[in-house]
Amino acid sequence: MLKQKAQNNSYSELMIIGLGNPGSKYEQTRHNVGFDLIELLSGQLNLFLKKPLFKNYRYASTFLGNRRVHLVEPLTFMNRSGNILPALVSKYSLKPENIIIVTDNMDLPPGRCRMKPGGSSAGHNGLKSIIQYLDTGKFFRLYVGIGRPSKDLSVVDHVLGVFPSEDYSLVQNAIVQAVKSIIAQSDAPVEQLLNEINSRKN
Repeated sequence: MLKQKAQNNSYSELMIIGLGNPGSKYEQTRHNVGFDLIELLSGQLNLFLKKPLFKNYRYASTFLGNRRVHLVEPLTFMNRSGNILPALVSKYSLKPENIIIVTDNMDLPPGRCRMKPGGSSAGHNGLKSIIQYLDTGKFFRLYVGIGRPSKDLSVVDHVLGVFPSEDYSLVQNAIVQAVKSIIAQSDAPVEQLLNEINSRKN
């Protein structure tokens, strides 16, 4: 059974934050793959993401085994994604290693997902903001590949553009596989999820 409250109040915390830009004009854009994953994952867990009163994020949570999993979509724009973190980290006593940030990555081709245990922002404005507000880069990242722009397209136009139909299918399939792994490894150390996702050839 997926949704099962931990017994004896003995459980760990895991927060999965999908990055993106709010608003219908950004739906299905490359920059919003983090939202895509969170929405699919919440659906698989029969959760409904809601905006708490006076908060600028959408949120849902459930227990999976002995872990409470929090799903979050910031309603700030990408370069302000970290604004929501101080209150959430304080409320749930989260450590950076209890956080997974889901975001796009141009160095990976469409259809490829990879996880890293930490590092720099690599120029990604959403990650820059997360690092600024956490004051560390020691959180997990789940990267969804979106590929590099063509020579005649700027990076901004690329990440804010929609996928060609073939790439969109590849990316959505990769997100489906990542969600399956997250659910399957929901009660295991995050490193085990990292190993499963990174062992895939696609």
